[in-house]
Amino acid sequence: MKTSRILTNGFIIFLGIGLFFMLMEVLGLSRNIYLRLFNFIFVLYGVNRTLQQNYHDGIHGYFTNLGAAMLTSLTSLVLSIFAFTQYANIRGGQEYLEKYADAYLFGGGSPSAYEFGLGLFLEGLAACAIVSFSLMQYWKDRVEKINAVDDRAHNTHNTHTTQHTQHTHNVR
Repeated sequence: MKTSRILTNGFIIFLGIGLFFMLMEVLGLSRNIYLRLFNFIFVLYGVNRTLQQNYHDGIHGYFTNLGAAMLTSLTSLVLSIFAFTQYANIRGGQEYLEKYADAYLFGGGSPSAYEFGLGLFLEGLAACAIVSFSLMQYWKDRVEKINAVDDRAHNTHNTHTTQHTQHTHNVR
């Protein structure tokens, strides 16, 4: 697991999400919860990039790559929450958060900046897990050779058993 790769791809995700968020702010669409779901695209891209680079470098192992995927997405999550809280403070702090609290999945009411950050963290943590496990389903046969080894071992045994059975049957 390469730390520089995890940090680089986490930062790429952070930049994508940040630029998308700023574009939504400029266009006046930041309250649309469905557009915010496009954040998954950036997370998918960055995490897949980490797994693809690991594969090309010969870094195998399901749990090693799952850990790299989770750390990549968590890096972007921590950076994004930190940047959002700074942005919210610049835009008016509590007033800004109250304006957007009802547009978030956990929202409503008037959460404090810490409650808002915690809610974003939990929401982002779920997204990290979903993306990491989903992409590992795609990459698992490439990074872990257990099934191929098991099949080879069983096929050799089955072939030998079949030949032995045929030979015994022909002798009778």
